Amino acid sequence: MTRAWTLPTLFLLCGLLVATPTFLEGEPVRAGVLLTVFLLIAAAHSPLVFPRPLRAEEARRRSARDGRPVVYWRPGCRYCIRLRLGLGRDARRVHWVDIWRDADAAAELRTVNGGNETVPTVFVDGSPHVNPGPAWVRDHLARRA
Repeated sequence: MTRAWTLPTLFLLCGLLVATPTFLEGEPVRAGVLLTVFLLIAAAHSPLVFPRPLRAEEARRRSARDGRPVVYWRPGCRYCIRLRLGLGRDARRVHWVDIWRDADAAAELRTVNGGNETVPTVFVDGSPHVNPGPAWVRDHLARRA
């Protein structure tokens, strides 16, 4: 199991630990609700809510061709989730690079962020922007359309 799935797996296991006694006490509906809540939290922290990540090199190449931003992110980051959910359908128009799957991307990120792997970092025309809001990214996408 990769570390991208560690946090979602822990949320799922916690959900099972919380829901099982409730189920055994004869409250299956309440147990189902609890398990569903933990399942949703696990899904939100998983790589599943993000478009398929690219390698940094491929993302830069595509960005140079189409002018779309490149977002460096990692699973479990609440700011990355906020950006992803805030972009909605526009998230598919952005090139996503998972720094936990691409060691070169993580190294590049440390170079531009003073040694830190601060995510999300959005590259627009080669310039990094640390933790921009979804509205800022959407505005940039609208100017590129």
